[in-house]
Amino acid sequence: MKKTFLLLLLPFFGFGQGRKYSNEFLNIGVDARAFGMSNAVVASVGDISSAYWNPAGLMRTDNHYQFAVMHAEYFASLAQYDYLAASMPIDATSVAAVSLIRFGVDDIPDTSELIDSEGNVNYDRIRLFSAADYALLLSYARSSEKVAGLNFGGNVKLIYRNIGRFADAFGFGFDLGAQYKVKDWEFGGVLRDATSTFNAWSVNEDALGDVFAQTGNEAPQNAIELTLPRLTLGVARKWDLNEKYALRTEINAEFTFDGQRNTLVTANFGNIDPSLGLELGYQGIVFVRAGVSNFSRTLDFSGERKLTLQPNMGIGFYYKGISLDYALTDIGDVSTALYSNIFSLKYFLAKK
Repeated sequence: MKKTFLLLLLPFFGFGQGRKYSNEFLNIGVDARAFGMSNAVVASVGDISSAYWNPAGLMRTDNHYQFAVMHAEYFASLAQYDYLAASMPIDATSVAAVSLIRFGVDDIPDTSELIDSEGNVNYDRIRLFSAADYALLLSYARSSEKVAGLNFGGNVKLIYRNIGRFADAFGFGFDLGAQYKVKDWEFGGVLRDATSTFNAWSVNEDALGDVFAQTGNEAPQNAIELTLPRLTLGVARKWDLNEKYALRTEINAEFTFDGQRNTLVTANFGNIDPSLGLELGYQGIVFVRAGVSNFSRTLDFSGERKLTLQPNMGIGFYYKGISLDYALTDIGDVSTALYSNIFSLKYFLAKK
């Protein structure tokens, strides 16, 4: 019990190192619907993907069992991103869910033993390894008994990161979320890594020591890496245009406190990164989505600063409990990568 108590206190200890870009694979996102709306879904999300975006939204799954899968490839298919999730109602006022995320690069050549002790090159000594990150999210949501329209929830995140035989890390963290709906207005907020998510890195010195010594570099050491909290707030509204068409709009603002970033609003105290999403639905069957995010300032060839942004778009279909969504994300405007095509599938099964 003492060991367990000390483990829970690790995020608060001062010897951990807070990283600006730690556990970034958990910031990629899930579900093509959210990607099509530029991830502006914190206030309106209400299906199985809520376990990732805002666990409070699980209470809006209409007493259904839900399942979701998603696969995406990045950097010309070098990196694979996979997502699998399931949720189930516990009773009329609570829902539980489990989600699994993997982001990895496979079949990386290990050339550390390409040259033997006598200076001979032997290609048979090349081995392949994977660098992969895993996250298991255990989610729980509940509706308020005192405030109508208020839902709240949280995640327990278990993390495993592996770099072949060279290093691996174990960690955990917590997310907290809430949603409040009044008439056609929806409000939401989620605090990721609420107590700072930590990773405890273990380095295989036997595998790295000789190579680093021969190249005159210092081998990395075991360490605790902290992921600092970030807060996302959102406001959404649904507009019934007529009997067939409905429009949902949402704006989100993400607040980070880990030093200055190249965001729309940046200061010493923190940063604000806004995003806007739109979803036009036809009879609850066909959906067209669009959004903008990733506002930043860059220098052009003339040395002048200009504002850049990332536009996204997508479509979705829902029929008899099956939801198929597609998103086209233009990360090409904020990196040298090309457009990404994202597909996700969700299945809704009514509770008997």
